[in-house]
Amino acid sequence: MRKLSKFIGNRDFYRMVLMIAVPIMIQNGITNFVSLLDNIMIGQVGTEQMSGVAIVNQLIFVYNLCIFGGVSGAGIFTAQYFGQGNHEGVRQTMRFKLWMVTIITTLTAALFLCAGTVLISGYLKGDGSAESIAATLMYGKQYLKIMLVGLPAFALVQIYSSTLRECGQTMLPMKAGIAAVAVNLLFNYILIYGKFGAPALGVSGAAIATVLSRYVEMLITIVGVHRKSHGEKAAYAFVAGLYRTIKVPRELTLRIIKKGSPLLFNETLWAAGMAMLTQCYSVRGLNVVAGLNVSNTINNVFNIVFIALGDSVAIIVGQLLGAGKMKEARDKDNKMIAFSVVCCTCVAAVMFFMAPFFPRLYKINDEARLLARYFIMVTAFFMPQNAFLHATYFTLRSGGKTIITFLFDSVFIWCVSVVIAFVLSRYTALPVIAVYAMVQLGDIIKCVIGFILVKKGVWLQNIVA
Repeated sequence: MRKLSKFIGNRDFYRMVLMIAVPIMIQNGITNFVSLLDNIMIGQVGTEQMSGVAIVNQLIFVYNLCIFGGVSGAGIFTAQYFGQGNHEGVRQTMRFKLWMVTIITTLTAALFLCAGTVLISGYLKGDGSAESIAATLMYGKQYLKIMLVGLPAFALVQIYSSTLRECGQTMLPMKAGIAAVAVNLLFNYILIYGKFGAPALGVSGAAIATVLSRYVEMLITIVGVHRKSHGEKAAYAFVAGLYRTIKVPRELTLRIIKKGSPLLFNETLWAAGMAMLTQCYSVRGLNVVAGLNVSNTINNVFNIVFIALGDSVAIIVGQLLGAGKMKEARDKDNKMIAFSVVCCTCVAAVMFFMAPFFPRLYKINDEARLLARYFIMVTAFFMPQNAFLHATYFTLRSGGKTIITFLFDSVFIWCVSVVIAFVLSRYTALPVIAVYAMVQLGDIIKCVIGFILVKKGVWLQNIVA
């Protein structure tokens, strides 16, 4: 019982964790639920339309994680500076984030404008008629062209939202996210199907709705932060004077780059690895692309639990490390990892038994629907494993062990996961579901490595002292 007590907190502990995690769950939950409805709406239009949108969203997913990686390096310092009560340090990290997202967004826009057709075509190598492949490519190009307009808004939101979360302020991003998804859902309905006198724009309508929602979220977040950044009771005093200068001290820039570069490369290579995995599965046909799209959309709704709890690890443990409370950081980390795994085991059970019902929401062919069902079931089976990996990753990252997380995450996916998928999808007759499951099974190696690193306490360090 004494050993078990290391992993079980008291009521105050769980209240503290949930105060941070629940707003993140709500924001991500609403966002992913509306993405689900968005996906279903497009799925009602046709399989080619849905596949084209799915492929582009996989490419934009790489950009999103590049942005996430770009702000995460500075975010390690943000959490620890806030734990010290150093508001100027927080502002400096926000300025660094501004420069980083500007560079990433500019390069991404240039890449998609110049090579968008080639990138989309890479997913159209499997079985399928020439007409279906040409239609999927056309819809994908339409969707991508409009989605590029929303990249700057997404980037700015990530600067503010990530900083607020690292400082334990999760309510405003949640409210902005709720407003954004409401706008997205409303305009999806109007523009995809042509309601209230608007033209029926199909996938273009879905892209326009998403871009509008991104700018609504940006305005609510930025205005909300700066309105409460001054005065004695300012909730966001750490933002006051943010744009007095956009210069970042050279010494801090070098420290963030040293710690943050592995995170940026990690998120970029990991996202590219996930895109490569999808490409490996796609050689088995367009129905696999459609089935994976349905599965991934459903999975994202359920994954909010371990994602929010992993973010909470980064926030709570990072602040304790910045305050020099190493013993307390280890204790809370053990309890949070255990809490995440237990919660996700319960969520996975619900997801597994509901898997047959979700694909029926889509107007796709029977083969794609059956594949989606089995993809969802396999993902549910491995969800507790993914919860442990996610919490372990953020534990190591909170202490600045970014080289280790780089090896732990992106190097692993390219050297193990992609190799398994590439070989099995191209050189064996295994069903694609079996290939998908074998890739998930390979992550057990990461679980063992993560357990050893967390137990040894290599992450227990203050990087802003």
